[in-house]
Order: sequence, then structure tokens, then C-alpha cells
Amino acid sequence: MTDVLLEIHAQVLRGMGNRPRRFEDWAALTASEDFPDADLSEETFWDRLLADAESGGELTAAWSKALTAWDYDEQAAWTQEAPRTQARRAAAYDRLQFGDDLRKALTAAVPVAELPGPVVIATEHTPWYTPERAAARSFYWKAYEQKLRDKGWSDAAIASLDEASRAVVERLTDPEQPERRQAKGLVVGYVQSGKTANFTGVTAKAVDAGYRLVIVLGGTLNLLRAQTQRRLDMELIGQENILRGADPRDPDSLVGVDYIGDDDDWPDFVQHHGRPSELQAFDIERLTTRDRDYMSLAQGIRALEFEKRVPASPLYAPANLHHAAARVMVVKKNKSVLTKLVKDLKQIHGLLGELPALIIDDESDQASVNTSDPKKWEQGSPERTAINGLLSQVLGLLPRAQYVGYTATPFANVFVDPGDTADIFPNDFLISLPRPQGYMGVQEFHDLDSPVPPEERTVANSQAKAHVRGIWDGEDDRLQEAMDGFVLSGAVKLYRADHGVADGPFRHHTMLVHQSVRKDHHAELALRLNSMWHQAGYASSEGHVRLAALWESDFKQVSDARAADLPNPGTYDDLRPYISRARQLITKGGNPVIIVNGDSDKYFEQLGLDFDRTPNVWKILVGGTKLSRGFTVEGLTVTYYRRMTRQADTLMQMGRWFGFRPGYQDLVRLYIGRQEPMTKTSTGDLYEAFEAICRDEELFRAELKQYSDLVDGKPQVVPAEVPPLVAQHLPWIKPSARNKMFNAELVEIRSPGKAIEPSVYPESADALTRNTERWRPLLQTFTEEPVTFGPADGHRAFSALTSRVSHGELLAVLRQLEWARAGHFEPHLHYLAQLDGRLATVDDWLLIAPQLIASDRAVAPILGSVPLSLVRRTRQSGKPSFSRIAGVDHSALASWLIATAADSPSDGQPSAGTITIGPRTGVALLYPVVEAKKDSEVAAAITRGQADPSKVVMAFTLIPPKSANGPGKRLVRFRTRSTYDTTSAIVDASGA
Repeated sequence: MTDVLLEIHAQVLRGMGNRPRRFEDWAALTASEDFPDADLSEETFWDRLLADAESGGELTAAWSKALTAWDYDEQAAWTQEAPRTQARRAAAYDRLQFGDDLRKALTAAVPVAELPGPVVIATEHTPWYTPERAAARSFYWKAYEQKLRDKGWSDAAIASLDEASRAVVERLTDPEQPERRQAKGLVVGYVQSGKTANFTGVTAKAVDAGYRLVIVLGGTLNLLRAQTQRRLDMELIGQENILRGADPRDPDSLVGVDYIGDDDDWPDFVQHHGRPSELQAFDIERLTTRDRDYMSLAQGIRALEFEKRVPASPLYAPANLHHAAARVMVVKKNKSVLTKLVKDLKQIHGLLGELPALIIDDESDQASVNTSDPKKWEQGSPERTAINGLLSQVLGLLPRAQYVGYTATPFANVFVDPGDTADIFPNDFLISLPRPQGYMGVQEFHDLDSPVPPEERTVANSQAKAHVRGIWDGEDDRLQEAMDGFVLSGAVKLYRADHGVADGPFRHHTMLVHQSVRKDHHAELALRLNSMWHQAGYASSEGHVRLAALWESDFKQVSDARAADLPNPGTYDDLRPYISRARQLITKGGNPVIIVNGDSDKYFEQLGLDFDRTPNVWKILVGGTKLSRGFTVEGLTVTYYRRMTRQADTLMQMGRWFGFRPGYQDLVRLYIGRQEPMTKTSTGDLYEAFEAICRDEELFRAELKQYSDLVDGKPQVVPAEVPPLVAQHLPWIKPSARNKMFNAELVEIRSPGKAIEPSVYPESADALTRNTERWRPLLQTFTEEPVTFGPADGHRAFSALTSRVSHGELLAVLRQLEWARAGHFEPHLHYLAQLDGRLATVDDWLLIAPQLIASDRAVAPILGSVPLSLVRRTRQSGKPSFSRIAGVDHSALASWLIATAADSPSDGQPSAGTITIGPRTGVALLYPVVEAKKDSEVAAAITRGQADPSKVVMAFTLIPPKSANGPGKRLVRFRTRSTYDTTSAIVDASGA
């Protein structure tokens, strides 16, 4: 029986396409032809939505797909409202002309995904990848999109991928254009966050648009390369292109065809329902297979010969391009493999100059970056490391090649010399992908700027309490506890699978132990783990007593607080039957422990760790470097991690515990090396190191976001100006290896409405005294009676002394200050100096000196001022920087004041008690800081009732008004150093 309402709505939504229109008219027109008696009232639609809400009906699914597509459309010509906002959704409803009740029902059924989109830093480009052109040729993209739906991807996730992959493709060169041009870009994701999905989407759209050679650089091991090959084969290339006419029912015709017969997932490979070339599309020919890397062109040079429909026209002419088969190869980043590729390309004459090609470099900061010391190069003659040199040769041989690097740790790539046009610096674009929903990253293991005091944190409101277990020096190393947690979490997964949770995410269950790079240490650790396992007594009453105690004290509490919507055992007795099954799965095939530290592909083949082809991997993995880059540990639930490194990108790549944990986020545990503050050495605290690099990376992404908006239609920042945005929060954790870092100088930072918080204060008593003396004129202006501020934005109220000073008075002090590192404050000072009317006008500043509320607080006058609270802060180990100055509540209130004043009339409005500020008033938080380990030590800085100026750091945080940027709204200005005087990515035709 025909579902009339569904049929009408489906036809209407297909007809509307990429823009909503008046639904009543379109529905009536559709119904008049086939269903003249259909009930098209909003009430009927509303009733159906309510019924669908319980059954997940097809009508809701159809509207979900359409509404989400309209929500996400960055190129929408039918509205000016920003994507992924309630305003954009309202604009769609307005065009549909739906009533309030139907709007509410639809929004309840299909909530607006108010998520950030990709951030693009790019040079100007000629738009070519229009919605119309993308829609006209979308054979492989539609196949990939449907595959993702079949895998359970939500409409919002697919729309987000659609948007992010489009952002990459539109920055490439038009494959049909006559001029030869190479574009080079970098896509920055998160560790284990779905970068492969993005470049698969980019590949689909690129080949649809006309790119006819795709080279994917897929890791440094055959295992990693094969995983990438299989992913592309399964989700994009599809069965028909793999079979190439072979009959899957005839064994004789399947000789040499991979997957059939030895891959249980073959039925799930994309099916195009016919050879694409017979469906008015084009075939994809694989030049590599799952088991075979690039050896040499399979049919010699003929493999890259393209038949032209119009022989007199070049390959890139549309009449030829869109009828030619695409070639795809997934190549290992290996010297011998790439050397063979270069050799073969050199033998092809003429065609390469016409061939639109795409090079995708997965983990592009590994092996691809040139680490040769520029100081040792001969003038004008760069020396290149092996992989970098071969990659440069490939780019030189393919003048129409586009290079797109993918990485989660971009610092090495942005430090490449931007003037070396033969290298891989992303001169044309840098795209930061949004953080996906359901992803567990550093933020899920750290309480970054949490307003909850440490003593009030619980497993419900603290990420660290829920997921992190410290391994403190000198105490129990908790290895047995971690192993017990591995068994318990495996049992919970089995329990959930038996109680209605899809067991797909529980196919693999792993524990990772990583505390050394030395192979002899791995062997010793594996032996210890095996011994511990056999002595753990998981089938004995003693073992169950221990497991029950850990369940009650840890897992039960976290699961009750964070996974109440999932089936959880009420008592350990409910879980106990699943312990035995978990133990059996872990010991299946022999020992529970696998060492992963080999250098050869053959070694990895023997391990049985191909997560794609192995039904169930339930093991404890011990290793070092091989587990820290590109190797995805599926089902990772418990991590025991103690290895330190001094490079931020290397450390972040070791975070194998990052990723998607559907159905078991609450079970994830990180056992990580810790050190007491008093005993920290130069190697530092591992947990603190991860928090620091998290702040570095999030600051980098925030800076990219801030400077991504166009000003007068032009980019504020181009990729060559990105290096100075890289931050460093800990002295012993560098952004990248020293031989990968390019130097660039930041001249000016404009911070309208943003906090400026310098941290590198001098340490000598004389310098501190001089700085405090310079603040004297302003200290003497503070009121005697405190003012109460807040609460604001969920943060608590506090009291403070206040003062008003002119912009000139504050600037006079700031100009005289000394710093521990020369030039530290210069980019900010350069900006502030222009707020006297040249760039913008700041009338005055509200100085706020927060008062502490502790009963034992230290209060004292400073150089004759009213009594001020002395604040305790500590410097970072081995560095003159303080990790934080302003209190969370204080900075939140100050930001709220600035934001409120920006929309207030020029004469100001009450913002906090009797305090008023206008839109041209800045806020300065002032802290007399005493460097001390304990609060009780602060009082030692008070002598004869006065604070000792030689022991006080006059620290501050400034927030200029939002208006303090001038009409140009340009936020940064750089001076970069480049070894070559060129910025163009244009390749001279004669250079091919």
C-alpha cells in the first residue's frame, strides 16, 4: 500500500533541492497529478511527526536530511543567516511558510546542530566549484554519502563532512582550466578524529570534478597503507571497479582479485549496480591493491594512457576529461616505492602536462617534511631529505598536481619555509576541521578552566575524576589495577551487548601499555604482564573480591553518573557471569599480551592485529614508537602510559586513547605518569604536559578562527603568516622538533574584546622593585571601599577595589615595564599605543584589584596604596612564565562587562553595582602576585605592614573594548622571513 503522505513529501523535497520554498504550493502541485485527495494539512503532518518520533519513521528521516542540508549550506543564496544556527532554521521555515506548531514539532524531531564549521585560512582564489557544478557531477560523492548513511552516520555528521570536504575541493585548481597551477594546502584535524573520512570525501568530489590521478601517501608501513587502501576500496571505489568485469560467481575469473573469499566485509563494499562507465559516469582503475603497493605500473606506461574522445583537444578539456577513467594509487611513504613512481612518471611524455592530479599526504608531518638544516645548504640550492625530495620530484613532474596534507599536529608543516615553492608548505590554504561530535580528545581528560573548585569536583562534573588515574612516583604503579579495569570494562561491554546495545563498537577490546621505546623493556614488561595475568585469579573468589571492589569504587560510580542511558549492572553479581567470557576472549589464541614494536611489515602481518580483517581483537598491547603514529588501536579502553617526550606533536600523536568510543565512553580509563610539584624534574609531569599542548593547540585553532573572517572581501591572514600563531605553554615541550621549525616574527596583535595576559615577568628583585615603582601612580588611585561584581555567566561573585585611569596614564606605565624576555609584550604594546585615536579611541580603563575571601589572606599596602590582596601564583618549572594569572571568575566578569558595554549607549549603563562603563572603556585586572608554594608563605612578603616591592610581581590582564580595532578590523600584522623571494604556487609550463 502506497504511503501517500511520504510519497508527496519525498517528491516535494527532491524538487526543492538546495533551497526551501513555499511547501503548500509544491505539495498541492505534486498531489494534483497523482494523489488529488491527499490530506496535506499541517495538522496531519504534525500528527505524523509525533508518530514518527517513536518509530523513527521515513517521513522524519526525509525531513531530517533536507533540513540539515539547508542548515549546513555555506553557499546558500536564499538567505543571509549564518549556517547551523536557529536563525538559519527559522529562515527555512519562513520560506516553507510553516506555522508555529509545525515548526516546534519539526525542530523537536530534527534539532538544529549548532556546531562550528571548518576554519579556512587561505589566499584569494577564483571560485569554480559552485553548487551547480558539484551537483551536476556527483556520482562517487553520492555513493560515498549513501555508504556513510548505511554505516549509521547521522544527517548532521554527513552534512558536516560534506561542508568540510567542499571547503578543501573549492580551494584546489579548476581541473578544466587551461593554465597550469598547483595549489598546496593543509587540513588539520584531531588525533584519530576521522581525517580519513574527510580525505575520502575530498577524493570523491575531486574525481567527480575531473581529477584523473589520485596519489594517496598512506603511512610508512604496509599495514597502514593497506588499511587506507581497503577503506577507499570499500567506501568509494566499490565492487564493480575492483572486479573490473570479473564474474564474482566464477572462481577462474577472480584470480588476482582481492577481498573476495578472504574478507568477511566484502558484501558491505560499495555497489554501484553496474560499471560506472556504463552508468554515464566513469570507472576508477586501481594502480595499487590491498596487498600490493606501487611496484611499477601494472601494464607499463600504458596504465597512465588516457583515451581522448577528441584527440585534438587536451585531456583537461571537458569533452575528454569527464569520459576518462580515474586512476587511484595508495602508496607507502618509502624511498624505494616513491623512487619507482618517479621513474615511471619520467617516462611519460606530454600527457602529464595535461593531467589534473591530486596528492593526498596522510600524516603529512611525518617523513614528508624536509628536516635538512638550511644553514648548510649552498646558496639557492636546498638539500632535501629522501621522502621530501621524492615528493618534490613528483610535484615537479605533475604540473597540474594539487597537494593536500592531512595531520592532527600541524606545527611541523606550518614551519616549512613558505618561500620554497618546490616544498610542501601550504601556501594556498590551511583548513582546521571542527571537533566531531562523540569524539574523546584531550578535553575529555582534563578540567580546562573548570569553574568548579578542585575540592568540589566529582566523577559527574570532572573529566579527570571520571577518566584519569595518576601513577605517582614512589607509590604503587597501579598496573594490576589497570589490568583489572581492562577485564571489568570488557565484561561491561558484553553485558551491554546482551541488553540491547549494538555490539559493533565492542568488536575489539584493547588495553595499551606504553612506557618505553626500548625493545628489551617491552619484553620485560610483557613478561611481567603475562605473569600478573596468570596470578590475578580472575576465576577465583579472591580475584572476584578485588574486581568487585574496583567496580564499586570506580566503574559503577562513573557509569551511574555519565552513562545512565545505557544498560549498567546494578551489582557486581549481575556483572560476574560476563567476567569469565571477557577472560576467555582476552586469552583466546594464547597469551593476553602482544608486543608491538617490530620494524618490518612481515612482523606486523604475523601479529594478527589487522583490526579490519580480524573478527575480535581482545588483547593487551605493549609497545613504543610503533603505537604512537598512524596505528589506530581499535576498541582502546584502558591506557597505561608513562613515556615522556619533549616535542608537542610527538606527544600528542602518542595519545592513542583519543577517538570515538560509542557505547563505552564512561569505561575509558587513562593511567598516566604524574609527579608531585615539589619533585618535578626537567622531564616534567606527563599529565601536565598533555594539558599544556592541549592549550597550545586550542589556542592555535582559536587564533585561526579569529583571523579567518574576510575583511572587505580579502583574507586577514594567509598561510605564510600562520607560524607566529603557534604557542608554547611549557618550556620543555616544544611545538615540534627543532629541525622542523621555521622562524617568523609577530609584529602586532590586536585584541578588541579579547584578554591580553602577559606571563613572562622578571625574576630579579631589582627589576620587580622598578616595575612596582612604575605602577605607584595608579596604585594610589584605588578606592578604599570594595565593590561587589557578579555573578556573571555562571561564575561566582567577588569583591574588588577599583579605580578609573585614562588611557594615556595606563599606557605610560606599560611602556616602562621590564620583562624576562625581550620583546615579549611588544606586539601588544604596539597595538595599545594606537588606541589614542590613531587606530581607535579608548577613553579610559576600569582597574579592578580582586580581593581574596580566605580568612588567612594576606593584605597590605603597596608603596602607600590602600591595602590590596596579595595573590599567590607559581612559575612554570624552569621558565619565568606563570601558567595563569587571572582567576576564572574574574576574567569571566571582565569579559561580560566588555561585551555588555559594547551594546550600551555611549554614556554607559550599570554593569556591576554602582560601576558603569561605556563602549570605549577597557577593563584591567591587577594582581599583586607573590611567588610562593603555599598560601601561608605569602605573608612573608609583608614587612612592617607594607608589601615588599622586591617580592611583588605586578601582574595584569587587559581587555580592550570591542570597538578598539578601527575601521579596517585587521587583527594581526606580521613580518616573516623566507629564504626565497617568491610567494606564488604557479608552476611554469616549461618546468614540467
